[in-house]
Amino acid sequence: MMAPSDRRVVFTPSGKRGAFAEGTSLLDAARRLGVDLDSVCGGRGICGRCQVDVAEGAFAKHALESREGHAGPWSPVEQRYVDKRGPLPPGRRLGCQTRICGDLVVDVPAESQVHRQIVLKRAEERVIAIDPVVRLHTVEVRQPDMSDPSSDFRRLQEALEGQWGVMGATADAAVVRTLQKALRAGGWTATVALRCDREVVAIYPGFVLAACGVAIDVGSTTIAAYLCDLATGETLASVGAMNPQIRFGEDLMSRVSYAMMNPGGDAELTDAVRRAIDALIGEAAAQAEVAREAIVELTLVGNPIMHHLALGLDPAELGGAPFALAIDGGFEVKARELGLAVAPGAYVYALPCIAGHVGADAAAVTLAEAPHESDELRLIVDVGTNAEIVYGDRRLCLAASSPTGPAFEGAQISCGQRAAPGAIERVRIDRATLEPRFKVIGCDLWSDEPGFAEATALSGVTGVCGSGIIETMAELFLAGVVSADGVLDGTLAARTARVEPVGRTFAYVLNEGPPRLLIYQTDVRAIQLAKAALYAGAKLLIERRGAPPDRITLAGAFGAQIDPVYAMALGMIPDCDLDRVTSAGNAAGTGARIALLNRAARAEIERVARAIEKVETAIEPDFQALFVAAMAIPHKTDAFPNLARRIDLPPAKASDDGGRRRSREARRRTPA
Repeated sequence: MMAPSDRRVVFTPSGKRGAFAEGTSLLDAARRLGVDLDSVCGGRGICGRCQVDVAEGAFAKHALESREGHAGPWSPVEQRYVDKRGPLPPGRRLGCQTRICGDLVVDVPAESQVHRQIVLKRAEERVIAIDPVVRLHTVEVRQPDMSDPSSDFRRLQEALEGQWGVMGATADAAVVRTLQKALRAGGWTATVALRCDREVVAIYPGFVLAACGVAIDVGSTTIAAYLCDLATGETLASVGAMNPQIRFGEDLMSRVSYAMMNPGGDAELTDAVRRAIDALIGEAAAQAEVAREAIVELTLVGNPIMHHLALGLDPAELGGAPFALAIDGGFEVKARELGLAVAPGAYVYALPCIAGHVGADAAAVTLAEAPHESDELRLIVDVGTNAEIVYGDRRLCLAASSPTGPAFEGAQISCGQRAAPGAIERVRIDRATLEPRFKVIGCDLWSDEPGFAEATALSGVTGVCGSGIIETMAELFLAGVVSADGVLDGTLAARTARVEPVGRTFAYVLNEGPPRLLIYQTDVRAIQLAKAALYAGAKLLIERRGAPPDRITLAGAFGAQIDPVYAMALGMIPDCDLDRVTSAGNAAGTGARIALLNRAARAEIERVARAIEKVETAIEPDFQALFVAAMAIPHKTDAFPNLARRIDLPPAKASDDGGRRRSREARRRTPA
């Protein structure tokens, strides 16, 4: 019941309201009403997280009049905050220091909300509520007293209970070992990183404002790490490196074979990837000028073999049918057990795997792209060494993987390389002259434009990266240099020096050099094999659902660089309205970030992963036939009406031995 001296307070945008005695702080009022108002320092006016805007005027809707004077006078604590941190926006106050002296309408801005939202910028924006599993709480701990034999940790527990309402906080030995020094260094004020409102994972002297987390995507070829502020969701640093396991084998099965054939091989692979992850964490922390000890939570995704090796699980069972996973649900382990130098009690949360060949990276892509919430049938392809495919809508999602190999990323291609300055990334071939022009990473000019040589003098032209390889192969097909069967047409050697004989086959000269870059018949075959595996996997899922996709999303750091027109022209993906073919960047990394920043997302993806229907391409009887048909460019039988409306597809061109016979004279004329 409202006392005569009580004042009415309405919080927006939540609309929550209540009556409070004069002198109550707005922070206390917000807590009693369950208003989403942040605070790390517990009302000491230090963190500035509880900033609010006091409204001015008469509000008929609420039947009250709110005035700036009803919020009490500007306090010395607020002045101290302003002196140290700079001025607040007009009308802004610290909620913990603002006392209710009359009726008020108070707006809680987005940046002051505990569960604030961020928008992940992609082709389709995704709004994420910030609600990490770890939060900071600053406490004042009673000093030890001869008359009270309680331990420092017991008094820390009491402080958390009395000042934050946290009951029965726990900590492991590694964290407790830091307790006494932290309390004394901070003058008995400490900031505690509390996980799941229960476990203390780090203790810092004095007042600390920011806690960080790292989302890690362990790919077969590359590893990416994203350092994030857990309070704001901001990505402070993004770093990446080649996966050092490549020295044990370029593809996944060769690494499993190494582990099986060499005693201790699995431990070698695990040690290599863990060292790389730890080095990336250090690089990201240095880039963002953040101490490693400030990192209190990590998430990890990867295909099943990368996932198992990073966690120290033997991948041998994944090397053959029935491809049994050691674990498939979400899994937590102390970061220090993986050799990662971060906060002493920090955890690594590994997202669930979907099946033996469909891993936590596919689960992360699903979390990021949310096909299970879509009314459209969505085909999501994470393009990489082991392509993972999700197809479905809110009624049913299917998932599969296809062993594309590393050809798309530049490996197994004679002039292929990773994406770096100097690598060819865009290619066009003149249909009449068959002359190429290209762009390289680090230069906005095309190779036939004035100033190109000067602009690339430092980097040079070094090779062809993944997107350049796809465009080269598609352009060779569209220009008629390569037949639908994937054969370089030797008869064209009589027409252009760009086509030249190499033994019993031919090559196309993409760059005269230096260096001289040629596309060989073996390169075309490698890309055909990779794209056929990808297309066949997608087609298998499409046939299972019985309907074509309404939308296609190319995921992966490499997928983001692919031009959808060329991906379709090459036959990597099925026909679809090209305006509905988009890229999502590293969606697996995005999903790992979502799981890092929102605790509810972890339960969501564990539920969704269990509901996804798994399709194992290795044992599907139709996969081989689909694969053989997909070897043709763009496909042996499937029509591409949407693609044909966008570009002119070449007429069918037969390839046979006659091409070699007709080109004998050209062989003699063309220099080797």
